[in-house]
Amino acid sequence: MSNSRTDTGTLLALTFVVSFCSFAYEFVYSELLTVMYGGTVTQYVITVGLYFFSLGIGAALSDDLDAADLGGNFFRTEVFLAAAAPAGFLLIVGLNSVRIPQSVPPELIWTVARLPVVVVGFLSGFELPLLTHMVDELEDGETAMPVWIQNACNRVHNTVVKGLGTVWSVERTDGRRSGLSVVLAMDYVGGLVGAVIYARVLYPGLGLIPTIFVLALLNGVAALVFVTYFGDWSRWPVTDKWSWRSVNENSQSSTRALSVGHVSKTLLVVCLVLTASYAGVVAKHETADEQLSQLYLEQQTENKYPPGAMRANVVSQGTTTYQHVIRYNRTWTGTGPNPHFTGKTEQCLRLGSAIQLCESWADSYHQGLVDVPMSLVEPGPETKVLVVGGGDWIAIDHLRKYNVTVDHVDLDGEFMQQTKTDPFFRKWHDDAYEYDRLNTTTADGYRYLQESNETYDLVLLDIPGATDDDLLTLYSAEFYSSIRNHLSDEGVVVTWGYSPDGYPQHHKAFINTVGAAGFTNQLSYWVREDIDSDGQSERIEQFYVFAPGDRQSLTGDGETAYVRKHREQYRTIEWHAVPRYRGVRVNSIFHPNYDILIDT
Repeated sequence: MSNSRTDTGTLLALTFVVSFCSFAYEFVYSELLTVMYGGTVTQYVITVGLYFFSLGIGAALSDDLDAADLGGNFFRTEVFLAAAAPAGFLLIVGLNSVRIPQSVPPELIWTVARLPVVVVGFLSGFELPLLTHMVDELEDGETAMPVWIQNACNRVHNTVVKGLGTVWSVERTDGRRSGLSVVLAMDYVGGLVGAVIYARVLYPGLGLIPTIFVLALLNGVAALVFVTYFGDWSRWPVTDKWSWRSVNENSQSSTRALSVGHVSKTLLVVCLVLTASYAGVVAKHETADEQLSQLYLEQQTENKYPPGAMRANVVSQGTTTYQHVIRYNRTWTGTGPNPHFTGKTEQCLRLGSAIQLCESWADSYHQGLVDVPMSLVEPGPETKVLVVGGGDWIAIDHLRKYNVTVDHVDLDGEFMQQTKTDPFFRKWHDDAYEYDRLNTTTADGYRYLQESNETYDLVLLDIPGATDDDLLTLYSAEFYSSIRNHLSDEGVVVTWGYSPDGYPQHHKAFINTVGAAGFTNQLSYWVREDIDSDGQSERIEQFYVFAPGDRQSLTGDGETAYVRKHREQYRTIEWHAVPRYRGVRVNSIFHPNYDILIDT
């Protein structure tokens, strides 16, 4: 094989690697921005748009790079990418780990958080033009691959061309392919592989933080492979510059330079240091992931309190297929008595970007979700209850004392399995997963209702808040319509909700959505608890009961022991018509209203 063929094969292999990294960076930033700011569709669409815009700008400006220094410019591009991509990742994390003064415009933070996408896209735009020019200089694109791969590609190519000939006017092209065509082909293959490996291996297996360092490591390795293969070692380390060797085309008598450029030894040392550092991070990826995640989480968690009033310390964290599960201790460090819970420290559970459970209000929340609405139905085996969500099994424990029949559906089987044996959760659910009238299904709640023929007297929605558009389905008119179709004649659906005072736009969109699904009556109440042991009860959580018609009151012959104990609080709670807010669009699966999402 001639040197030219080997050189072209090396350049195409590098094309594959850098394309792999470029596409994967796009997904890493999209997911990171989703984690930080919510809105999967919004973040992915904006990130992809910005990335391709920046890619185009970089490609357009690549013609202004010195054509006599193709190799040097390619090396610089890979080193800069290896440095910029992780730095941009850490910048986004840092923006969400510190308290930014309210005087700073949100639009400025939005812009700064997306600058890393622009930088990586811009630098990636240089790669393909530089590689294409280098392959063109070699003039041996058709022989770059092994013979068996060439033969296979030729057979596929002939078949595709025949197919194209049925519609288009085609001319079979034999012989050497242009540098642009082979580089683009390898770029597309690398992009596809990058997308698949990211989605199936890197993100689920390593997580976001190690993945960004794996990709930066590959950029650094690509730069070093390039300089090792094409560099003129005879001049090292005498001169201050690194030069590229010439390529001899054995098939031609002439000699043609691939590139005659220079790279400073300083940049080469930087590349070596970065690559070695990233290799160390990847080798210890679990430790790096844990430390960086905890640094972010401990700064970001509980930041709604005044500075210095509450400190968070992560106890454990992990990622299931569907969510990031974080357990942490929060400690009151403010002046004066702790107004938020008894004592100085308590443990909490956080799923994704929202707090789901704290020791001070775990009981009161589930009393509001279960013990209050059970006053509206008859206890006993004939009463059928559907619980959507509730993978911690605590709601099931509260239902068990009423001896009802329970269908339980939750998407995250990994989380449900973990909470069965975890001591923190066991003290709340008391092995409720063993309840003999319980049927648990691991599935999406919406899909479950689409496929079920059961009717229920009570439906409890123990689901995360509407902080991400992955959850838009569970806040859609279609989902609530399915629930209504599965209710018995006197059935009701219960969910916790955000306060209309704190989240007015969400509340209006949510209420209009429920109303559009056919629910005409609502009953709203708060559950109260003396969570700080000061002798005064505080409002803990707001709940809504929805029904497609008239229903009985909470107090009366069927009231539960909990409602009876707090009768003074609940006797004035009455059913009202579900209001309709003008100018507020319903949230639908096929026409989402993003006002229903809230920013935590």
